[in-house]
Amino acid sequence: MKNPEIAEIFQRIAQILEIKGENVFRIRAYERAAQSIGGLGEDIAAYAQEERLEEIPGIGKDLSERIKEYLQSGKIKLYEDLKKSVPEGVLTLLDIPSVGPKTAKLLYEKLKIKNIAGLKKAIAGNKLNGIFGIKEKTKENILRGIEIVRQGQERMTLSQAMHLAEEFTLPLKKLPEAKQVSVAGSLRRCKEMVRDIDILVASAKPEKVVEGFLKNPLVEDVTARGDTKASVRTKQAAQVDCRVVKERSFGAALVYFTGSKDFNIKLRQIAIKKGLKVNEYGIFSATKRGGSAKSFGGRKDKFITGRNEEEFFKALGLAYIEPELREDTGEIELAKKDRLPQLLELKDIRGDLHTHSEWSDGVYPIKDMAEAAAKLGYSYIAVTDHSQSLRVAGGLDTKDLKSKKKQIEMINKAANDFRVLYGTEADIDFQGKIDYEDDVLKEFDIVVAAIHTGFKQSRQQLTRRMVSACKNKYVHIISHPTARLWGVRQPYDIDLEEVFKAAADTNTTLEINAFPQRLDLNSQNARRAKELGVRFAINSDSHSIEQLNSMKLGVSIARRGWLGQKDVINTLPAERLLKEIRK
Repeated sequence: MKNPEIAEIFQRIAQILEIKGENVFRIRAYERAAQSIGGLGEDIAAYAQEERLEEIPGIGKDLSERIKEYLQSGKIKLYEDLKKSVPEGVLTLLDIPSVGPKTAKLLYEKLKIKNIAGLKKAIAGNKLNGIFGIKEKTKENILRGIEIVRQGQERMTLSQAMHLAEEFTLPLKKLPEAKQVSVAGSLRRCKEMVRDIDILVASAKPEKVVEGFLKNPLVEDVTARGDTKASVRTKQAAQVDCRVVKERSFGAALVYFTGSKDFNIKLRQIAIKKGLKVNEYGIFSATKRGGSAKSFGGRKDKFITGRNEEEFFKALGLAYIEPELREDTGEIELAKKDRLPQLLELKDIRGDLHTHSEWSDGVYPIKDMAEAAAKLGYSYIAVTDHSQSLRVAGGLDTKDLKSKKKQIEMINKAANDFRVLYGTEADIDFQGKIDYEDDVLKEFDIVVAAIHTGFKQSRQQLTRRMVSACKNKYVHIISHPTARLWGVRQPYDIDLEEVFKAAADTNTTLEINAFPQRLDLNSQNARRAKELGVRFAINSDSHSIEQLNSMKLGVSIARRGWLGQKDVINTLPAERLLKEIRK
């Protein structure tokens, strides 16, 4: 799919136009187009082939021609010309989250800084001192941004890793020689950031599988190749490893290569106490009688099991442990007693409580968002457009709200077995107040509140704002509680323990935001909040139809946080949900 490439080019065009001081409406047009294309769930080439490009929100005749040009030639002439009009170094610096177009231009013109390494060296040598608009705090933010870039180069988000893994596993599953195919490693454990992709295949003909793996068009470089395994680098510089085992060993190998390291060590310790040996080939019993040719302690080991994970855990006296829990943080001890939690599943989710429509900064009408949600099997969706103080995101004033509410009422009147909840994502101001009056707030079905400004306030100030919002009786959900954006912004400094206690005391739900760049709260914080009695909502924060599918990412984080169906409010039917949140 060329979607990410075209979206990135459009975003770059917007940045260059801003550097050159071009018309702000033209800049915003490219930014909106980049957002729409980046959120598409279908290959943009299919849109072009079927003459449907102008159906994409924000894509008119001019931009559709640009897209066709790229699909045909791999280039957009406008972009190539624009790149020549600004120094190359300026574009390199734009990769740093805290460096905008104007700052990048300033750094180049004043100091001839043309790459990230040069910028880091200039800061260390105090060469930015005295440059207009660059203060000590600015330098600190730039250094943090450089670190974010470095981390982003080394790791992938969970969403990126899932998409890349699918590009490799789908072709492998089509091979007749491949009997079973699964991802392993940190991706299977659904960690928020993933370094490498691990793929495991069961086959009696490993050489055929390895050959098929290496033929993948995403492979840029083969870094290792053997009879049963291979490693490659993709065109995006990600490492992907493929291992092939016999069918009888697939379950054992899946446990072993899923990890984590600490989890595997604990399993080996349990096995040793039972007189057993575990490795990627299976579970073996050390015995002087015949059996496997595997040598252990000078004797021959007898193969016990390894075909599937359930049998593997059972042989060690353990209940099955879900991959997301395998971190050695208490799950093994509970598995011994068969007391593991029943984890949340995607099918348990009945609705999405944080979405945006074209009323604010979303790209689709409410009716389209509702129909898409119904197709996903939901029975309700809350359309929570931004509030009046966030004008940059198209926040709604009270007049807009009346019109929006009428539209929702008309949609609900015509709907069968589906409900659109009238909602808002209200802003928490610098004093912790909500930017609508109480008589406005009480009209909403769902009030999601979030901090969108003042991220650099002190820990005490940010915590006080959040706690104050929890105490507002009309606030139902606190959205993306740490405001992090992978590759863009680190979490702000806040006392989450205090926020968790306030949420529990006031029956305020905390959100696990499933938007791919957020995943906020993270799994560790979700688990701690659960221990303190907090309930959760898992929401997509969708600004387009395609983004509704990110719910699965939020469910993955919830599972890593040991959450079950009872911990998540949007597993409830609509009427019961509304009753619960109004307590």
